[in-house]
Amino acid sequence: MRSPEELNTALENVHRAGMPGLFAEVRDGDEVWRGAAGVADVATGRPVSADMRHRVGSITKSFTVAAVMQLVEGGQIGLDAPIGRYLPKLVPGERGDAITVRMLINHTSGLAEYLPYVYPSLKAFPVVADTRPQSLDDHRLTRFHAVELIEKGVSAPAFSAPGGTPGLYSNTNYLLLGQLLEQVTGTKAETYITQNVIERAGLRDTELPDGSRFSGPQSQIYEAWFGMIEPPRDFSVFDMSFAGLAGSLISTVADLNRFFGLLFAGEIVSPSSLAEMRRTVRVISQESKIIDYGLGLYPMEMPGGGTFWGHGGTVWGAGALAMTSADGKRQMSVAVNMQRWNRLDSTGRPQPHPIDEALAALYGMAMYG
Repeated sequence: MRSPEELNTALENVHRAGMPGLFAEVRDGDEVWRGAAGVADVATGRPVSADMRHRVGSITKSFTVAAVMQLVEGGQIGLDAPIGRYLPKLVPGERGDAITVRMLINHTSGLAEYLPYVYPSLKAFPVVADTRPQSLDDHRLTRFHAVELIEKGVSAPAFSAPGGTPGLYSNTNYLLLGQLLEQVTGTKAETYITQNVIERAGLRDTELPDGSRFSGPQSQIYEAWFGMIEPPRDFSVFDMSFAGLAGSLISTVADLNRFFGLLFAGEIVSPSSLAEMRRTVRVISQESKIIDYGLGLYPMEMPGGGTFWGHGGTVWGAGALAMTSADGKRQMSVAVNMQRWNRLDSTGRPQPHPIDEALAALYGMAMYG
């Protein structure tokens, strides 16, 4: 592992590049480093700390898939069974017969993203060229029901036929997985994941909260929306029902590393399930990039070579990234308290920002040692 001084400097460089605050944990075998740089509150100057709890966005998807795969192993869910077998009212007719559970997990269902219909000013989402942030404020405390959001995604024009590639990264898929868990287990999906994934992994600071706030040490979180919110606005209080089992998880960098370490060691799902999770397809991400996506995991290529597995996530104001080396020995989890810092060019594409370069340097130092 690189020296603590070098890692602390790399972290500080991200703060100096414009990130209000960030914190991280790096593991290399038995060695563990944790660090933090910057502020948790730009108004008071309160510092961030490495033990803070944080909204980790779509990293939630890895936890949701782990629960589904456990039920696949037990024969209660067929990975290649049609979702219409389980949820005929939510995905009816021919589409319910054609879309499989696997297609929901790897985003090849063809189902549209519901977010533009929840936040009308984000009408071009995931393409960000013609979006505005006012809907975010309008719905800070709006309580959505998963079925209501699913219906918006299912009734919207399909992105493609079921099974087509590239697929479209769509949160609609993961809200359906939550309904699938409830249908099969007879238990609230959040409760099932808590008992069978979070508690099974021994994660003490991870939860799927109900509401707009959560407890414990935490940072304020700031949304810049591509320079359209200036200065970036505090979105710490926000009802996360809009994301549900696609993105509402609260965790710490230590808990994230523990979870992915146990996952890749075959202690949360079986080795055969893990192999399925690493089978990738081409998917259009929410940033309109083509990525390889597995089952709740994706590979990340680092400059200089090397592939690492994990997941990233963003919500309004908060972001996190967790990655693990192929042998499971080296891990990194990073949390940041501002999102969408890049401004857009005339075509709506995010422009490079010093934060991007500083984060890449941090990732490289953490993962290559």
